[in-house]
Amino acid sequence: MSSRTIQVTDTLHRYLLEHSLREPDVLQRLRAETAGMAERNMQISPEQGQFMQMLLRLMGARRCLEVGTFTGYSALAMALALPEDGDVVTCDRSAEYTAVARRYWSEAGVDDRIALMLGPAAESLATLEAREGGGYDFAFIDADKTGYADYYERCLRLLRPGGLIAVDNTLWDGRVADDDNPSEDTMALRAFNRAVHADERVDLSLVPIGDGLTLARKR
Repeated sequence: MSSRTIQVTDTLHRYLLEHSLREPDVLQRLRAETAGMAERNMQISPEQGQFMQMLLRLMGARRCLEVGTFTGYSALAMALALPEDGDVVTCDRSAEYTAVARRYWSEAGVDDRIALMLGPAAESLATLEAREGGGYDFAFIDADKTGYADYYERCLRLLRPGGLIAVDNTLWDGRVADDDNPSEDTMALRAFNRAVHADERVDLSLVPIGDGLTLARKR
């Protein structure tokens, strides 16, 4: 028994992956290609992707929204967990990184389930809100940290009651708890975490998986 979350050492992390991870080959290869890129740390961990798939299946989710595509690992993981009539709308600014994503989505046979909106995420979300009004089951936010507060509000409006927002990097490699770290991204994440903690519109859990994953269920 333990009254607090266990510390995950490198040895224990390997054990966790060996005894939990069921990563499809297409996701493995996408992760391997991304590992060779300068911005590889922007990709979520495979165990987080699998955890998100579990959430989608438990919810019976059909409509997903994503802010921050990068090379498409999380969008692909979500699409693979959806029924055939499910869909993912994902927003990103980079044509270069999302070109990699498109290759793997096509190879996995789920490119018809994923719609990419290129451009500033705030503009894409505003377009979705004006065009559709909402009804999404799940939203995943993993983009520029200073934009989190705005993305959260926009995703909350696009979500159905009972829908779930997942927000990545909310533990920020521990820097959010380091008062001597005044970087802009760290300060933005601290402010975001405080705001969501006080937000009575949602049920809340901050899960120590990956770099910290905040789960906010719309009431």
